[in-house]
Amino acid sequence: MLWQEIDDHISQVTGKEFQSSQHSSVGGGCINQGYRISDGKITYFVKLNKVNQGEMFAAEMLGLQQMYQTKTIRIPKPLCWGTTDNSSYIVLEWLEMNGGNNKSWQQMGRNLAAMHKTISNQGFGWDLNNTIGSTPQINTWKSDWIEFYTEHRLGYQFQLARRKGGRFPLEDKLIDSIPKLLANHQVEPALVHGDLWGGNAGFTVDGEPVIFDPATYYGDREVDIAMTELFGGFPATFYQGYVEIFPLEQGYENRKTLYNLYHILNHFNLFGGGYASQANVMIEQILRNL
Repeated sequence: MLWQEIDDHISQVTGKEFQSSQHSSVGGGCINQGYRISDGKITYFVKLNKVNQGEMFAAEMLGLQQMYQTKTIRIPKPLCWGTTDNSSYIVLEWLEMNGGNNKSWQQMGRNLAAMHKTISNQGFGWDLNNTIGSTPQINTWKSDWIEFYTEHRLGYQFQLARRKGGRFPLEDKLIDSIPKLLANHQVEPALVHGDLWGGNAGFTVDGEPVIFDPATYYGDREVDIAMTELFGGFPATFYQGYVEIFPLEQGYENRKTLYNLYHILNHFNLFGGGYASQANVMIEQILRNL
């Protein structure tokens, strides 16, 4: 019944009859189940979750659509999302993926820089709240980046972390220091991926760069660059390609730790463990650099 409802939805949005005959499990991350479905001619990627997670897929679809519409970097084209009696789902274009080389990583940097030139005239935020992993991500519009980042990013994650027993002795000092940390940094509200680590980037078999699984909003473009450095880093050619198109501003090296603190706090909220200690080390490092 699940696959029939999804097939019917695909048929409706594409205007072409689709009846899947092949359903194979593929990597969908630690949050969703991923499937490759095909009728023998056309193939799609489907992510499934519990029925109450439909809003998460609605936000993902909008984020993918907005990035896709910039025509700057390859995005798996989103087709539809919906719910059945027992599941929620999103259907995307299927892309055959392969490893990238230095040239393709450089092109990814260039293409991301081009996407970051998409600016909002509404300020910092987004049309919907979405998720970072499975954690709610608050995107209420703000005209001021410092206020947005303090309240909706670090402040919200600290609030969740305290509920989980995290202890951050220098939290208040850090929050009070954010205006100084971001002083003289001119920020335009750029369309960002929001969760850009190595697991959410790849290449087609032709070497074309692709990004996916976004936590989209309009914010400081440096949040994306910072996160690419968090879990092992992207190859040097990626950064070379990026700065060819959109050079980074002075002071980025200090700001990137502040921006990556958001993701480490989120990892504590998702997984616990040693991430609280890592967050405290980062807070101390940020304050030393004041």
